[in-house]
Amino acid sequence: MDIVIRSARVVDRASPFNGQLVDLWVRNGLIASMLPTSADYQPEVGAVVVEGKNLHVSAGWVDARAAANDPGYEHRETLGDLARVAAAGGFTDVALLPNTQPVVDAKDTLGYLRRTADGFPNVRLHPVAAITKGAKGEDFTDMIDLHRAGAVAFSDGDHPLQHPDLLAKTLQYLRPFGGLLVNRPEDARLTRYGQMHEGVQSTQLGLKGLPALAEVMTVARDLRLLAYVLETDPAPHDAPPMLHFACLSAAESVALIRDAKAQGLPVSCDVAAHQLAYTDEALSGFDSNLKVNPPFRGAADVAALWAGLADGTIDAVVSDHHPHEEETKNVEFDVAEFGMLGAETVFALLQTHNQNRLPLPDLIDRLTTGPRRVLRLPPVTLAEGQSAALTIFDPTASWTYARTLSSAKNSPLLGQTLVGNVVGTVLGGIFSLRSL
Repeated sequence: MDIVIRSARVVDRASPFNGQLVDLWVRNGLIASMLPTSADYQPEVGAVVVEGKNLHVSAGWVDARAAANDPGYEHRETLGDLARVAAAGGFTDVALLPNTQPVVDAKDTLGYLRRTADGFPNVRLHPVAAITKGAKGEDFTDMIDLHRAGAVAFSDGDHPLQHPDLLAKTLQYLRPFGGLLVNRPEDARLTRYGQMHEGVQSTQLGLKGLPALAEVMTVARDLRLLAYVLETDPAPHDAPPMLHFACLSAAESVALIRDAKAQGLPVSCDVAAHQLAYTDEALSGFDSNLKVNPPFRGAADVAALWAGLADGTIDAVVSDHHPHEEETKNVEFDVAEFGMLGAETVFALLQTHNQNRLPLPDLIDRLTTGPRRVLRLPPVTLAEGQSAALTIFDPTASWTYARTLSSAKNSPLLGQTLVGNVVGTVLGGIFSLRSL
């Protein structure tokens, strides 16, 4: 299938056409030509033509953190649902957390995910394998075998590593083959029974708090362990990250990682899009769809997260997409599950709440180049002869998030008007039109 994208502005710093208006032609899964927009150009008969006002095109976006509920929790969302949701959100690649049932801790479960993912040609799904069996934080999985079987990274996902010896040994184990350890920083001994950010708002609402200290202490600990592992064999200055922190939420965490990068430590981090949009004050109405972990923190933390994105401390923005059935969300706040839908609305949340804090090329970098480097995915750029992995979007269009393609409905954004619209994606020769 021939696909022609008419009069789109290229947002790709690695492309020779960056910033230009082009007519981009995809044939046989490759970018066949990129030409300056011309009113005289006529696509061939039978081609799919994508056109509209203020179109922009970039390399395909990468979501480095989304929950895979299949196998085991298909009643929340199947992999097919996730593929449709991700494509609607502009993503051509998604890294899947290992917290399925069974956990992705052996080659057979990882193989199931990879075989199933092959049935969704519009999105590439990349399994993350567990570090410990059952993601219980006890016995190691066979990470070398899982790496050879296609695991893109290693993490216990929604279960942060608590024991420092486990983390240090994992870094040592992964280093010979360049594996990546992903940890969401949280000291569970400080967050037990917590419901939201610990602060004035939690006190006023009568809810037990999740202190920022639980995240900050873990970031500091893990950075020191990384330095310890490297003491006898330092990493090259331009080495890809060995340790990745997922879903930062606290200002002090950003400062610690900024300093670590300045010292040359091979470390990276991401932030969930919703953390850039809300503070803990949003929970005054006890909307359980806003109950996430890490929790929304104060305005100073949100400002620090935006600053970290702007100066490159934070490498990627993720969806932290967590579907839940109504029975676990439409309940009292203190017994509701943590997590919200996110894959369909990442770009819109960023654009709606950006307030000129981050130029569009930098924002797109955190959805493309940043996560690709972290996950060791092949680089993608917009140039003739390159494989087509593209996201088409309008950064200024307003739209209403009227419905979701997920089986779950746990998004606080449903019914809201947002800024920044995804038009569709191209992966190989497959064009996916956003149908929300």
